[in-house]
Amino acid sequence: MAMMNRTQLILLAAGGSLALLVGAFFFQALGYSPCKLCLWQRWPHAAAILIGLLAIKMSGRWLAYAGALAAATSGALGIYHSGVELKWWQGPNTCTSGGGLEMSTDDLLNQIMAAPLVRCDEIAWAFAGLSMATWNAILSFILAGIWLVAAKRA
Repeated sequence: MAMMNRTQLILLAAGGSLALLVGAFFFQALGYSPCKLCLWQRWPHAAAILIGLLAIKMSGRWLAYAGALAAATSGALGIYHSGVELKWWQGPNTCTSGGGLEMSTDDLLNQIMAAPLVRCDEIAWAFAGLSMATWNAILSFILAGIWLVAAKRA
């Protein structure tokens, strides 16, 4: 990273968030349905990608700091989710997706019964003993660090 300029660092950080999102959607396509906390971790990465696009066109450190905040937010959510998986603390009472209530009671019940139950406190997949949430936390904080280096070069 010592030889990389600000734009290259921003591309690396935003590209890292893009890679994490693509990975999440890839696992989803393989049948690993995301829980509520998994979905929460995706939004800051989407924000980091948008911030990266803006930061390439605009000057100033504030966008790089905003990218760092977005990546760190996903990292913090990953730590929270990892703690829920490890039963260190309790997660949200509900870990299901919300939906509209415009349908009949029978249709709503059928939709609920057909929906996969995805619990936030169960590890669906792990690599090297670490869950996807933990990997997201680690990689997100690395990306936050890259954003901070980019901010120093702005």
